[in-house]
Amino acid sequence: MATTDRRTAVGTGVGFVVILVWCLLPVVWILSLSFKGVDETAAGSPQFLPKDWTLQNYKDILANPDFLDALRNSLGISLIATLLSVVFATLAAYAIARLEFKGKRVVLSIALAIAMFPVVSLVGPLFDMWTAIGLFNTWPGLIIPYMSFTLPLAIWTLSAFFREIPWEMEQAAQVDGATSWQAFRKVIVPLAAPGVFTAAILTFFFAWNEFVLAISLTTTTGSRTVPAQMSFFVGPDPFNPPYGQLATASVVVTVPIIIIVLLFQRKIVSGLTSGAVKG
Repeated sequence: MATTDRRTAVGTGVGFVVILVWCLLPVVWILSLSFKGVDETAAGSPQFLPKDWTLQNYKDILANPDFLDALRNSLGISLIATLLSVVFATLAAYAIARLEFKGKRVVLSIALAIAMFPVVSLVGPLFDMWTAIGLFNTWPGLIIPYMSFTLPLAIWTLSAFFREIPWEMEQAAQVDGATSWQAFRKVIVPLAAPGVFTAAILTFFFAWNEFVLAISLTTTTGSRTVPAQMSFFVGPDPFNPPYGQLATASVVVTVPIIIIVLLFQRKIVSGLTSGAVKG
């Protein structure tokens, strides 16, 4: 029995190491590439680690006004889209979970269909519409479609949490003199905090990493986000893209995501697992 347990432990450890290496190898390669100079990347260096370590790529990226503008756009657009999506999704999910009305299943089905709709199929209509009404190349021109694609997932996530909260807790708050809005804001929302946080994280990740809409609905750095701006990086010639700068920009953009995950990983896991269990 002990031999079987030892073999199981060894197999689990080996599998864990293999999966960890498989997942982290591209990340480590990009990190290594960000420390390579232009001459080394242009020569197609096959070495994993740089011959001559340099911080020049980071200096160039952080001194690039276009990249800094795009970074500011990504942060502002992602935060606004996340805030609005979470607020609207919280209200909608509460209504779906607590109220009985005709067409509830239809609303959820439509929301799921929107979430599954391919983004690229909407680029053409949105381009014409935004150009006609003046939203092309603006922050609202990206915030609105980002909300449209993230609201369904947020509604589904939050509605699962609201269904788990006992109805009696809200009734008890109302018996104590609280209005319906006060009971919702002071009792229900705090209890559903893991779900709200999970919805916010997923929404922020989508807006932060989205590329198709950002590249199609912007023309200048006034509203272009980082994923779209990176496609405009140019190298020494058309046949040698700036691999070092692209890798460096990827590292800089990924750092906020890593920090968020490390700081709030317990809440993220709690939100994803708790919402999947129906009480």
